[in-house]
Order: sequence, then C-alpha cells, then structure tokens
Amino acid sequence: MNQNIRVRFAPSPTGPLHIGGLRTALFNYLIARKNRGVFILRIEDTDQTRYVEGAEDYIMEALDWCGLTPDEGPRQGGGFGPYKQSERKSQYKRYAMQLLESDFAYYAFDTPEELDGMRKSFEARGETFVYDARVRESLKNSLSMQSIEVEEMIASGTPYVIRFRFESNQEIVMQDLVRGEVVVNTSTLDDKILFKSDGMPTYHLANVVDDNLMAISHVIRGEEWLPSLPLHVALYRAFGWEHLMPKFAHLPLILKPTGKGKLSKRDGEKGGFPVFPLEWKDPVSGEISPGYREEGYLPEACINMLALLGWNPGTEQELFSLDELIKEFQLKKVGRSGSRFDPEKILWFNHQHMQLMVDDELIPAFQSVLKANGVNIDDSRLESLVPIIKPRIDFLHEMWEESWFFFQSPDNYDPGVVKKRWKEDTPEKMEQLAEALEHCEPFTTESVEACVKELITSKEWGMGAILNAWRLLLVGAAKGPGLFDLAAFLGRDEVINRMKAGIKEINR
Repeated sequence: MNQNIRVRFAPSPTGPLHIGGLRTALFNYLIARKNRGVFILRIEDTDQTRYVEGAEDYIMEALDWCGLTPDEGPRQGGGFGPYKQSERKSQYKRYAMQLLESDFAYYAFDTPEELDGMRKSFEARGETFVYDARVRESLKNSLSMQSIEVEEMIASGTPYVIRFRFESNQEIVMQDLVRGEVVVNTSTLDDKILFKSDGMPTYHLANVVDDNLMAISHVIRGEEWLPSLPLHVALYRAFGWEHLMPKFAHLPLILKPTGKGKLSKRDGEKGGFPVFPLEWKDPVSGEISPGYREEGYLPEACINMLALLGWNPGTEQELFSLDELIKEFQLKKVGRSGSRFDPEKILWFNHQHMQLMVDDELIPAFQSVLKANGVNIDDSRLESLVPIIKPRIDFLHEMWEESWFFFQSPDNYDPGVVKKRWKEDTPEKMEQLAEALEHCEPFTTESVEACVKELITSKEWGMGAILNAWRLLLVGAAKGPGLFDLAAFLGRDEVINRMKAGIKEINR
C-alpha cells in the first residue's frame, strides 16, 4: 500500500458506539498505523434532529479506552479541521450549487404530504414509488418547471431540497478492496437528497465533500454503506474529482450469535452480554446499557475479539496485541461474509489477556480490591500471591472471590463437603497433620508439601482424603489454589489456628 495514507472514522453522535462501529474504527486505525499514515476522527452531525447529548464524548472516550487515539479530530485538532460537520456547515452549499450549475442536481419542492400521496398511489397499483428518472419530470422540481418559477419559489422561502440527478440506464462500475468489482445500473437508484433549504447537507454530500477536502485516501466502513457507493462515486465524478477518489472497502456485518441477521442492542439484552464498549445511560429515558469496560473486560480483549470478526490472519494465531495487529493486518484478508458474534469467545480472550499481563501490573488493581474489603497488606507480600491467583480469574473483580481465604479465616464450612469428606477418623488425622506442621522447617511451599506427603505415606493414608479435609479446614469449601502455596502464604500459626478452629466447629 502506498504512503500518504489518510483514513477516517466518521460516526454520527446519535447514541452509544456499537461494537460494529468500534471494529470499523479499529480497522481504520490499523491501516493508518501499519502504513505510517493518519487516523482521523470526524463527527458527522449534520442530522441535528437525531443528535443525542453525550454521544460525541462517549465515542471519543471509547476510542481512548481501546487505545485508538486519533491523530486528528475534534480534541486533537489538525490542519484539515474543523472535525465536526456542523462546524463545516458554511462550505456545503457552495458544492451543492456547483452540482446545480453543472446539471448534476436539481431543486425539488415536493412536500412530504405530496410524496406520501405518490407512494400510496403507487402502492394501490402494486408498485413502489421511487424518485428517479422515470417520474422526476412529472413532479414539482426544477426539471419540470420554468426557471422563473423556480426562482420565485426560492425567493419566497418555499422549502426545497437539492437532489442528485442520475442519468437513466447507465452502468456505474466501482472497485471495492473487499468485494472486488461492483457494477450497479442507475435504473435501480433514486435521486438522493443532497442538500436541504435549512442550509444543512445530507450525509451523502457532506461525506464526499469532507473526504475530498481532508485528502482521505481510503474509506473503510461497514457493509451497510455499500448501497451508497454508487452515489458517492457518481458525486466524485460529477465534481471532477475522480482522480482523487479514495479507495473503498466495505466491511462484513457482525452477525447475531445465531448467525442470522445483524447484531443489535436487543440481542445483547436477550443474551445478557454488552454490545457497547462502555456503559451508556440514555439521557432521555435513563435506561442503562452495559459496557465491556464496566463488566470488567480488558480493552486488549475487546480489540483482539473485534479484529477477528471479519479478518483472518491466515495462521492459527488467535491472541494478538495491538502492535501485533498493526504488523499483521491487511485489508485483503478481510472476508466478504458476515461474522457470527460469540459472547463466550470474548470471555476466553479476556482470560488469555489477563494471563499475558505482567504480575506487577496486577498489584495496584489487587490492592484496590483488598482495600475495598478491609484488607491492608504490603505490595511485597502480594508479589508471591499474584501468580497463584492470576490463572484462576477471568476478570480483575474476581480477585477477591479467588483470594479472600488468604486473608480471612472461614466462618462456615460447606455442609456438602463436610458430609462427603469428613469421616469419623478425620479429626484425629487432622490433629496429627497439625502436629507434623508444627515441626515443619522452613515453612515454605516446598517443605510443607514434603512434610505433608511424608506423613501421608508413613501412615498409609489416602492422599485425596487428607488433602480434601485439610482444604475444608483452611478454606471452608472445596475450592482455592494449591494447598501448599496457601499454607506457605498463611504461615504456620495461621494454618494451625484454622485447623484447630475448623475441627472444633465441624465436630460440634
């Protein structure tokens, strides 16, 4: 891929950022970084009726959480700003007028009620109304009216839109980096609205104009925008910008867990998993939608999971850091078919990325969990504990559940385990084990293991029965890490005290 790569992620602030949008941002980011290019965030807020308070900040916070910080954008600035379309409003009319003057567009004065009447009339005949070359000259627009009448209507403040004028029955041949050659006949297209009399452009005009003015080299976006491609290509040609037209790549859909249909918010609600990177509180209804960050997922896990939805590295490798993704990513390895979202797979990714974290990185998070539960302990003591706990957790918030027995004696004993593991002669065996541990020197993982196994062998006891009963006394249940690690961390006195207290409590 050549240099001077400039790509953009251009979301609309109409609500929280869906993980499908986040994947689009990721693929743009990877292409920019791989080619030493520029990653741009542009907020496309031309439709002010759908603007949602807080959505813009949400988008930027989500990108920052994932490490996809833009090079240019509303916060970063840059030489091609402003980076919000509402702040670029003054420029769009000039381009709409250029299209009118070159006969690639026309004024249309049809009211919503008149268009609705046309639709109903067509439906009554079993047809579908499309504002195109077949009907436009019979409707209320500058193609069917005298120029003086058009001027009078505009001067009087009559609402209008400016529509693109497609030539009838022409083939538009386009190239897509994911799908190859795409051919569409204009007879299947309607004359899309480009500009409204309120001074605001529609997505189509603003998108193409801004991509050109920002020198965008590649437009990488979701498959849902593929039907817009013929109009966008036609606009580039109408403006005389075909030689500057970016390369296009339309990414496959992220599908429901069933594999049928596009993944939606409702699928997450039904399946009990997030479809947004961050938690979102609707500013109107107050409804809260869960986010991966608040659920305890690592951004590395989210990025890794999203990268493999539609992209195949061509190897067996599944775990990738962001730097590895930058090195390996290629658009030619993005598939055409939709990718089924598996909510269980991201749990696996999260566990794997937890294990990849350096132990020292986990100590601050561990300390936060411990302090919230009333435990104060030096970092130096946690250094030996983190490697024991880490393999047992999928999330940071699980650290207490998997470690509380290192800091607190059990206050009850699982009745099911007692019934299964506590036999008539168990108390006596546990007392002998406690006596052996009294003389175990030094009290380390290795020496405790040696002392316990020597006693079991000399007494010809069953290893499983002794260790399960001992675990019950130390933890109160049939759970926890290696007993010898636990005992060494607790120390001799705490181990003996727990054993005596447990024997007394269970035998009551």
